[in-house]
Amino acid sequence: MNDSRRKVFVAGHKGMVGSAIVRRLESEGAYEIITRSRKELDLLDQEAVQAFMRSEQVDEVYLAAAKVGGIHANNTFPAEFIYENLIIECNLINAAHQAGVQKLLFLGSSCIYPKFAEQPMSEDALLTGVLEPTNEPYAIAKIAGIKLCESYNRQYGRDYRSVMPTNLYGPNDNFHPENSHVIPALIRRFHAAVNAGDSEVVIWGSGNPMREFLHVDDMAAASFHVMNLDTDSYQANTQPMLSHINVGTGVDCTIRELAETIARVTGYEGRLIFDSSKPDGTPRKLMDVSRLRALGWEASISLEDGLASAYEWFKSNADNVRA
Repeated sequence: MNDSRRKVFVAGHKGMVGSAIVRRLESEGAYEIITRSRKELDLLDQEAVQAFMRSEQVDEVYLAAAKVGGIHANNTFPAEFIYENLIIECNLINAAHQAGVQKLLFLGSSCIYPKFAEQPMSEDALLTGVLEPTNEPYAIAKIAGIKLCESYNRQYGRDYRSVMPTNLYGPNDNFHPENSHVIPALIRRFHAAVNAGDSEVVIWGSGNPMREFLHVDDMAAASFHVMNLDTDSYQANTQPMLSHINVGTGVDCTIRELAETIARVTGYEGRLIFDSSKPDGTPRKLMDVSRLRALGWEASISLEDGLASAYEWFKSNADNVRA
């Protein structure tokens, strides 16, 4: 092994985002990638995390580990969502600092922004209004992660950066029928409907909310890009108290349009029924990605192409998907 290769710890490497970051780092060929499964390292265990960071002496950390889920999961398990996410990021960020790790990238979520934030949502919308109630605990935990990074930067001169992705999808997504996000839930539902010959598929909500979606391989590419920006370029496009950067496509669609696209990709030809008795969540969530574009990165995978590849991955891994 070339001793000059940088050691990088990817926390959450079995998840959708973490596994995409690992793939991206492997393609670069210049990193020694360190990973640990949940059985090998419980990120909720402060002492275990501190001991791991001391012993491994990594150069960089990608903090992609998190407890995630859709509207139903966030509504059902709010205590677990705020507690586990707070503990994971507190343990890892503080342990990285104590171990002398200078570079860390924290992955947050677009839900950090107020429910009725001006669209598209820019980074300075943070903490300017009330959050969407259905995922407020999760959002507060992610906001805390941003502020943790900013605080260690201010007090100790660390280089801890934060990226806020829009809605993600792709390989290794969670396809649970109730606790997953909208794209994997619909892919699974339409796939089952095609196989069963169902005449209709019921979809939560009115279909009117607008959402932006980013393929996880694009997210990994953006994360790598932001992590490797030189300090002057990064700081020139951020502020000392506003260090996070939005990651998205800058393009959104309605949930109805999304469902119609997934139906087309999966070959489903039945009726789509929208159940308006179910919650819609935030009316619109579109990211202002002008800051990231100024830093030299744009998404490259179109929604339909990304959905088609995600569906092919699902069919190839249907017996082993997270569910």
